[in-house]
Amino acid sequence: MRKLSEYPDVLTVKDLENFLGIGRGQAYELAHTNKFHKVRIGNRILISKKSFQQWFEGTNENID
Repeated sequence: MRKLSEYPDVLTVKDLENFLGIGRGQAYELAHTNKFHKVRIGNRILISKKSFQQWFEGTNENID
């Protein structure tokens, strides 16, 4: 399993799948929450690694 530091600064839903060890559906469900910053470009969802890491470590205030 790769460490989060080994991923690029901009994560994809596939990166969430791989890092968290979850399925595609769960990764998309998580990506559609307001837990961390992301942007949509066309059909792609791009996630700020910094924002994701803060959420994952519990060091941010939820965007909700």
